[in-house]
Amino acid sequence: MVLNKTLLMCKPDYFEVSYEINPWMHDNIGKVDQAKASLQWQHLHDTLAARANIKLITAQPGLPDMVFTANAGLVHKQTVIVSTFRHVQRHGESAHYDAFFRHEGYVIKSLQSGTTFEGAGDALFDGSGRLWLGSGPRSDVCAHSEIAQALEIAIHAVHLVNPRWYHLDTAFCPLSAGYALAYEKAFSPESIALIRQQFGDKAIWISDEDAHNFACNAVCLDHDIVLYRASPALQNALQQCGFNVIETDVSEFIKSGGSCKCMTLEI
Repeated sequence: MVLNKTLLMCKPDYFEVSYEINPWMHDNIGKVDQAKASLQWQHLHDTLAARANIKLITAQPGLPDMVFTANAGLVHKQTVIVSTFRHVQRHGESAHYDAFFRHEGYVIKSLQSGTTFEGAGDALFDGSGRLWLGSGPRSDVCAHSEIAQALEIAIHAVHLVNPRWYHLDTAFCPLSAGYALAYEKAFSPESIALIRQQFGDKAIWISDEDAHNFACNAVCLDHDIVLYRASPALQNALQQCGFNVIETDVSEFIKSGGSCKCMTLEI
């Protein structure tokens, strides 16, 4: 197998739920089993490492959500727009991500002061190289035009309307071969129409059950799809489209509102 993708991950050395910044965290403060979380992360890491190259950024004390490296920034070729987080609890992550990317030789571009943008949590490239940008609970809509200009690329903008699906990657997942997973109840009517227009019958609309199990928060590596859990109906739909579904338990991280995709960033 040729490993042609590189994913950035961060060990859950300091992972916990110590504050509440999304609905998934409600009633989960102090309830993470850290030993179990470590084992779950290692299994996810090893599953992905068999299919992609893995790089690690060092975890930092006091920043429990650094494990969710999807939010580090938006990477396009050798350019990175480092995230500017909405919630003060995550502000400290940005400097560590900035230092990592500079050390790796990336060009750093910044958005205007005061613009909130949470990286690949709200920015996903599809198989055709089109960039999908989400706005709503976390990222500002004004970031879209700034990103398009900074990276000199065209974008598709969608709006998230449900605080439970606060990042684009919790409700939308471009797959290979022109397919995509999407959860209708997370988006505005205009955004649903755009997804339907662009993907047609290759848009796989997931159920409430699968949405609550973070099925869209999947890592797609060629035709392997790594996710927390998929219903038999979704597994069958994906298999019919030529995909291999690989489930991995990340239940401790779902207590914080993140799953498999949240813990990776393609670089």
